[in-house]
Amino acid sequence: MTTVGPGRPRKQQAVRPGATARDEILDAAAELFTGQGFANTSTRAIADAVGIRQSSLYHHFSTKDEILGDLLGGTVSTSLAFARAVHGESGEGRQELAPAARLHAVVLFDGSQLCSSRWNLGVLYHLPEARAEVFQPFMAARTELRTIYGELGQELTAVCDSGAGLGDTAFRLVESLINLRADGLISADSASTTADTVMILAGLKRELPAVRAASSELISRFGDVPDLIAG
Repeated sequence: MTTVGPGRPRKQQAVRPGATARDEILDAAAELFTGQGFANTSTRAIADAVGIRQSSLYHHFSTKDEILGDLLGGTVSTSLAFARAVHGESGEGRQELAPAARLHAVVLFDGSQLCSSRWNLGVLYHLPEARAEVFQPFMAARTELRTIYGELGQELTAVCDSGAGLGDTAFRLVESLINLRADGLISADSASTTADTVMILAGLKRELPAVRAASSELISRFGDVPDLIAG
């Protein structure tokens, strides 16, 4: 029998991805919350899915809400760190393409996170429980991300013939990928198609190749963001 720490025996060998028991708990909870709902999932069910005792789960998380808070935060933290970095990047080249590339990169990166994560955790955004005060750190991070979208949209509107509210439209289009994924309609290019659509709405269809190239450069430069999150 393996163990997860002193006095915390595991029922079986680890069967879930994750470097730690905490990671495995989050993975199991993500599967159960997205598959059968938050309210219908007990901490005992999560512990069973990991192969640990329920008491061992409480060594890592004191409540089910705490688990949900970690999962919700994880859906935003990486995209927010990337958006912060890109938002402060002045870029080079044609004046209108710098803000276009920034918005395209944020849409593409954020959309890719939502499309490629192991579980479709975005479906948890609309849980009534997610509006509780305990989840305010997640809500604040999501609001900041939406604000950056809005500011990037305003920058682009200022230099090209695009309508007001472009940033908020982009944010809504990205989050629509959550529902498309839930319906089984996500493809390998869904995120890139969404980013291109935002540029077309901005009136930059002819400039798309140049925007994509500049966007790709930003993602190459800032796409590895663990250090940004930690900082």
